[in-house]
Amino acid sequence: MLATLTSKGQVTLPKEIRDALDLDAGAKLDFQLEADGTLRVRALKRSAVAIVGLLQAPAGAAPTPAEMDRAMVAHLATKHDRILREAAAASPARRKR
Repeated sequence: MLATLTSKGQVTLPKEIRDALDLDAGAKLDFQLEADGTLRVRALKRSAVAIVGLLQAPAGAAPTPAEMDRAMVAHLATKHDRILREAAAASPARRKR
């Protein structure tokens, strides 16, 4: 079976292959280039074991909106101070004489 490479480097797998491997949009493929130039492609299937625990409950209680606000204010204040320090260090000509 032939497939064509697009200008964006994309290839559409022929329908027969997609059907035989039961592939849908978003399926993951593993590409391996062999020493002789052969390209090996393997469809990755997620087993039930691979996704166990994916949706575990969080360890603690979810933060309240007030806690999230305080965390954002603290983060932005730290970022603001860092930006001011970096600007002062980068432009010594701006210092008062």
